[in-house]
Amino acid sequence: MWGFSQNEIYGSGECLPFTLNLSALQKRAAYGAPTDVLGQFERIWRGSLPAHISGKHSNRDVFYSSYIDSYIDRDIKEMVDLKDEYLFRDFVRAAACRVGQTLNLHAIADDVGVSDETAKTWLGYMEKSGVIFYLRPFSNNLLNRTIKKTLKLYFFDTGLVAHLTKYSSPEILLNGAINGAILENYVVSEIIKTYINNGLEHFAHYYRDIDSKEVDIVLESDGFLHPIEIKKTASPSPELTRVFKVLDKASIPRGTGAVICMKQELSAFDKNTLIIPVWAI
Repeated sequence: MWGFSQNEIYGSGECLPFTLNLSALQKRAAYGAPTDVLGQFERIWRGSLPAHISGKHSNRDVFYSSYIDSYIDRDIKEMVDLKDEYLFRDFVRAAACRVGQTLNLHAIADDVGVSDETAKTWLGYMEKSGVIFYLRPFSNNLLNRTIKKTLKLYFFDTGLVAHLTKYSSPEILLNGAINGAILENYVVSEIIKTYINNGLEHFAHYYRDIDSKEVDIVLESDGFLHPIEIKKTASPSPELTRVFKVLDKASIPRGTGAVICMKQELSAFDKNTLIIPVWAI
């Protein structure tokens, strides 16, 4: 079962597909549950899996340890002849250390001492069983020569990432080395879940070109490209949105963009560029 969305856990319980339509965002914010930076990282650290969120398993660490045991025994062993389950555990942990990064298959394989082909196979099983997902690079005929075409790796549940990377509290996670990456993972997975939990297909990609210009999310909707930047700041600068102009070369017009960040209220830089709190997605 997929994880709950943020609004299903902390807000009104609604799970509407995320868009950059201002009226929809205002409604989403009205029924959301505001929180501060530490509170947001507590949500990230806690995760979203139903068996834990429901209170059935109240001890988070015991729950995630049992979850990994069950995942290997129930799902992975049915798909592959796993000779060393501890090696697979190390592999899952190595993948968790790279959330929000472009996929480097060889580096993950090298971390645990398996072949690149084995790493590719194991990641395929993890994707098939709903543990990980990828953002694919935005592709457009007018941009193909400048786009880097590597996948970006994410986990559906950030609580699992925090457990695997051994962050024992929200406070430590907030100040840890992966705080920016796990925040990005959280935002991307929350947006994707708002579509999956409604039985809808999402059209979310990312953009990175050969000059290292990157847009965290490119959401295609209603004939427009909506660029989104994710930052762990409560005081975002308009400079963050300059990179959105790279999409103007595409054959699809650029629509409303946004910075999703730790600012407490929904606001905007201008009529075409919104500032959205993480708690409101």
